[in-house]
Amino acid sequence: MRGTPPDSIEAVIERLGEQRYIGDRPLATAIFLALKLGKPLFIEGEAGVGKTEAAKVMADVLRARLIRLQCYEGIDAAHAVYEWNYPRQLLHIRLLNEADDRQAAEKEIFSPEFLLRRPLLDAIDNEDEVPPVLLIDEIDRSDEEFEAFLLELLSDFQISIPELGTIHARQQPFVVITSNRTREVHDALKRRCLYHWIDYPTVDKEIAIVRVRAPEAAEELAREVTALVHGLRQMDLYKVPGVAETLDWARSLAALGASRIDASLIDATLGAALKYQEDLERVRQSVPELVEKAQQSA
Repeated sequence: MRGTPPDSIEAVIERLGEQRYIGDRPLATAIFLALKLGKPLFIEGEAGVGKTEAAKVMADVLRARLIRLQCYEGIDAAHAVYEWNYPRQLLHIRLLNEADDRQAAEKEIFSPEFLLRRPLLDAIDNEDEVPPVLLIDEIDRSDEEFEAFLLELLSDFQISIPELGTIHARQQPFVVITSNRTREVHDALKRRCLYHWIDYPTVDKEIAIVRVRAPEAAEELAREVTALVHGLRQMDLYKVPGVAETLDWARSLAALGASRIDASLIDATLGAALKYQEDLERVRQSVPELVEKAQQSA
């Protein structure tokens, strides 16, 4: 049954492949063990190497609901866990008659009916047929205070709400935490997880990814674009392109009807791979040489 967890590492690899995700055995092992042991999976790596996509694909593999929490600087419990629906509470109070029991009313407005559920509470307090996949994306963008808040959730799969008490997970979600390593995440959080690092793929693996994820790109184009991106990764750039940029570039060139790369097309579409003006200027000076090397190596 495809909604059940994979029962082996080979099954993880197979089912990732069915969802057009080219994962290696170390990643499949980490996923299998995280599922088997009921532990969160902490995935680190450069931007655009497939960390977030791995969580999305696992939701498809498990036929589970994906609950995504996108982290950012200043995120707090009101955005991540819950907040009270204050406008509705005030309206409820105003509609009370003088004869109504005010004490009972105050207790009523701090009931689940007036609670706005955010991703973390939604993941813990779920009644899904299949436990959801909780993606805590780019944890390194959040503050250390928010990291500390997550410790209770990751240790005991519970959330404390002062007005309601402690809510325990009836069934644990499969938790995937990603980080681009823009800052170090505290050891206390990492200790509660299994850890995996996703590096840039080899040329052959990245070609396979392009062929699967961007089938509209001709095989020769996929090879040359991949070789070109690997050449860019050897340069001293502010931000080298990830696999996501390789896919965007291949799709962009295919949309222009290209079956192979040439200097003029590459110069015109550099924005698919590079996102900083300084990098664009540096690379434009070397486009003919880069294209020639990519064609030869492909």
